[in-house]
Amino acid sequence: MRFPGPAGRWAVAAAAAAWIGALAGLQGGAAVAVIGGTAALVAWVGRRAAASAAVLAIFCAGAISGSSVAARQDATWTAPIPEGPITMIGVVAEDASHQRPGVITPEALAVGAELVPWHGPALAVDVLEGTELVAGDRVRLDGVARVRPGIVRGDPVAGRVAVEGVERVGAGRGPLFAVGNAVRRRVGAVISSGTPADGLLSGFLIGDTSDLPASDVDALRRSGLTHYVAVSGSNVALFLAGWWLLTAPMGRGSRRRFVLGLVGLAVFVVATRWEASVLRAATMAGLALGGAAAGIVVDGWMALGAAVTVLLLTSGGLAVDVGFQLSVAATAGIMVGAGAARDRKPRWAWTVLAAAVSAQIAVVPVLLLHFGTIPLLAPVANLLAAPLVSVSTIAGAIAVVTGWPPMVTLASTLAGFVLGIARLAAGWPQLGVGAVLVVAAAGSAALKRRWRPMVAIVGAAAFATITFGPLLTATGTSVTVLDVGQGDAVLLRSAGRIALVDGGRDPVVLADRLRDHGVGRIDLLVVSHGDADHAAGLVGIMSTHGVGRIWIPSHTDLGETLGRLIEQAIEAGVAVDRVDARSTPYHLGAIRIEPLGPQRRYQGDNDGSIVLWVEAGKSMLLAGDIEAVAQLELPPLSPDVLLVPHHGSATTDARWLAETIGQTAIVSVGPNRFGHPAPEIMLILEQAGARVFVTADRGDVSLDF
Repeated sequence: MRFPGPAGRWAVAAAAAAWIGALAGLQGGAAVAVIGGTAALVAWVGRRAAASAAVLAIFCAGAISGSSVAARQDATWTAPIPEGPITMIGVVAEDASHQRPGVITPEALAVGAELVPWHGPALAVDVLEGTELVAGDRVRLDGVARVRPGIVRGDPVAGRVAVEGVERVGAGRGPLFAVGNAVRRRVGAVISSGTPADGLLSGFLIGDTSDLPASDVDALRRSGLTHYVAVSGSNVALFLAGWWLLTAPMGRGSRRRFVLGLVGLAVFVVATRWEASVLRAATMAGLALGGAAAGIVVDGWMALGAAVTVLLLTSGGLAVDVGFQLSVAATAGIMVGAGAARDRKPRWAWTVLAAAVSAQIAVVPVLLLHFGTIPLLAPVANLLAAPLVSVSTIAGAIAVVTGWPPMVTLASTLAGFVLGIARLAAGWPQLGVGAVLVVAAAGSAALKRRWRPMVAIVGAAAFATITFGPLLTATGTSVTVLDVGQGDAVLLRSAGRIALVDGGRDPVVLADRLRDHGVGRIDLLVVSHGDADHAAGLVGIMSTHGVGRIWIPSHTDLGETLGRLIEQAIEAGVAVDRVDARSTPYHLGAIRIEPLGPQRRYQGDNDGSIVLWVEAGKSMLLAGDIEAVAQLELPPLSPDVLLVPHHGSATTDARWLAETIGQTAIVSVGPNRFGHPAPEIMLILEQAGARVFVTADRGDVSLDF
């Protein structure tokens, strides 16, 4: 084990003082509550007056840093901004695409025909598909502004601008941004096929996961592999090695090499968009370079403690940044565990396993605090993934420099294997606080030889139950309306075969629900229509689940979300059928799935929803979002179970609903601003005497057919 020496202990104490001070500054009145912690730090450093005074000074500086961040946030949220149509010039502070909002810092505002200086508060910007804003660029925007105080990617904003037109008018942040953006563009140009594996490879190289489906990002978190796309020291070292090769003619002498290294680190920070883990790794590297140039040995603990101190005194808001907390904790854990497996063979496997275990233990409190669970078998996933990630990252870096296609293929293929490990491991057991305590107790018991067989047997039984339980209970015929928030997602299961009707709006939520129900391959995927609360959760599902075929409505324009889903289906070789009331029924084991709509082309997309009659002993009507017009064109129906159309919206015809309600009615709904379900609809359901289930209240609603 490697623990801090005297200099390292001082650096760690300074970092802790800065962290506590920043938290106190951010929380305002909480300063008194942290005095005890500061006193403990002073005692840990020792009784020397100079050391104690320094710790207290750093604590005060951290409090000032945190207070300034809190004051800036409050000032931004209360700053006045114009509402309505707006034309402005500003510098892009955070990249923006149609998938992710960005941030802009205003410089000028159009008043009539003139532009007048306006250094207003930061604003979030939402751009149209096909439009991208790049950090550092100076742009002219036309759009509609609204007062919407909030946080966007860590930055406080006073409002949002829906961008309708954009024109680049120059670079606003100097040569570092020019070079850093060039590096970023080069990575995007070389790794540009748009597959999830390429999105992960981009994450390995520059931390950019914008092309990685949200469900895969969640799979990385659940498997304990997220740190591979949180750029770390290894990425910095790899970049610096390439940087020094490119700048070798200018780097003769330790001082020049030091200066060039700092410039390279700055470029890398820009290219990776100053994520918290990047700042930590780059600052540690810069301190190590500075120590080498000055002839001072800077070990890992000194570098970590000093880097944390510098960053928190510069930006106290990092104290509450999840990425920063995880990065610091994992780095400390790896250093504590370094050397523990030095004499074991094979050394690489034991080194990776020891590092993964120690890092995982270190981040447990952070993960439980922010996410509520931790992956039990993250060390195993890391042992499998680590060598693949290393080779993929190196091959990807070579590919970016050379542009050689075979190297791109190799790097992307290996990234695809890592993604496969993440998807598999995402279904492995997750531990909450109680389970963590149980595992810790079991680990303590396993230290005694006589208890080891019992601990192993109980652990294996628990793992098998958690992992394979959903599969063992999934052989009957059932229908489950999944709780996916504001949206629809219905799971049909019979004889081991599965159909999924819609997927809600969030791929991560859908992935969790499918994982809970042990869903692997989906034989039939039905997208009732293209609204986001039915289709957006399905984007990317072809990369995580095998899909047999897809049904989409025959009389509707695809729209953006459904269009993307169909493109992914075509790329995956999945058959896509346009269905309507005349289409042939589908047999899923004992379940017969018959399309009853759309009857024709409708003016509204909701009325053009696919309507399904599901029958297997009992019957169920899945009506999508159809409204009064389409409802009255359906034949008379008396299902045992009704999925109430359009989440209980008042657009349903009251007479049709009263005549169609069966013994059970289900309303699939979540928090929303539309007033769903409407009180008058709920009253009709209650007066009919039906059993009414609302997913927002009951969660998943499962029915045996």
